Amino acid sequence: MALPDCASVARVRRPHGVRGELAVEALTDEPDAILAPGRRVFQGTHDGALWLDPKTRAPRELHVTHLRPVKDGWLLTLAEVADRTEAEKWNGRHLLAPLDELSEPDEGEVFAHELVGMTLVDAEGGAVIGEVIEFYDLPQGLLLEFRTPAGAVASVPFVEEFVEDVDREARRIAVRLPEGLLD
Repeated sequence: MALPDCASVARVRRPHGVRGELAVEALTDEPDAILAPGRRVFQGTHDGALWLDPKTRAPRELHVTHLRPVKDGWLLTLAEVADRTEAEKWNGRHLLAPLDELSEPDEGEVFAHELVGMTLVDAEGGAVIGEVIEFYDLPQGLLLEFRTPAGAVASVPFVEEFVEDVDREARRIAVRLPEGLLD
């Protein structure tokens, strides 16, 4: 069986209630469509990779039965998670969807899982600033952590104020860094 190419679409924050409901953080602009009842997702690891059963080396398909918005995210019910005891095992895990079931990002957009490894360049001069090594989804938006060519680690918000252009093909992000960030 060929493994599906997947993207992380949600991260489980915690169990909710006693019936196996999961509080999730959406990592997509379309959670109500991608995580709609009747859709399938795959179990992911804590770092966002596709989880494979150690014995069969097959991914675990999960089936969405209910989704509802709440103040700080979404509450999701999966057919395979029946109670709180099972739900507690899911803290921090990612849920993934096959790429061929997702709409392509618009011009200048990128799937979050594609950010790691992209090169940051200066929007004005084109000089290499560093390589994205991690991203964090904060209430204010994504924060990119990057390593400079000198080995220092810094971060920049992935927002219009600092990001001028995203080139998925070239795997480059043109940014305008805040004054003194790398000093």
